[in-house]
Formats: sequence, structure tokens, C-alpha cells
Amino acid sequence: MSKNTPPATPWPNIEELIDNGGNVSIGDIPPVPCAAVAADESVMLAALLRRKGESLINLLNRLDEAVGKAFNEQIYIDEING
Repeated sequence: MSKNTPPATPWPNIEELIDNGGNVSIGDIPPVPCAAVAADESVMLAALLRRKGESLINLLNRLDEAVGKAFNEQIYIDEING
């Protein structure tokens, strides 16, 4: 793939997660007004709070990066539970 060729998907890690039975939830998770959570069948990989003024696209970009860290480095990001 050349440097000018866009990836097949803008969120390859999220796509891999979903293709392998994982799930992603985005939206109101009381008491949090907006969050994005990614999990597989056994563990929560990432839980991100939507930042003030953050676009949905930017939240999904951060989630994809966080899922990649979970897959590749076993680093699990949890902004909801501390």
C-alpha cells in the first residue's frame, strides 16, 4: 500500500474487534453524558469520556487508538472508573 492510499477503514482496530465478536457502545452511560466503551467477550478494552467540544469523529479516533493499545500492548484505558 502506498503512503497516499487511505486505509480500508478509518478505524481498523474497532473493525477487528467487532469482526471478532467484540462490541462498542457510544452514548449516554449515566451519570456520564457521553462515553465510548469497547469490550471483547472477556474484558473491557477501553472506556473513554467524550471531552467538552470533542467531535464524534475524534472520539472514535481516540477509541480506535485505545483499542489498538489494548490489542498490542495490553494497556487498557478507563477514563470512566478512574
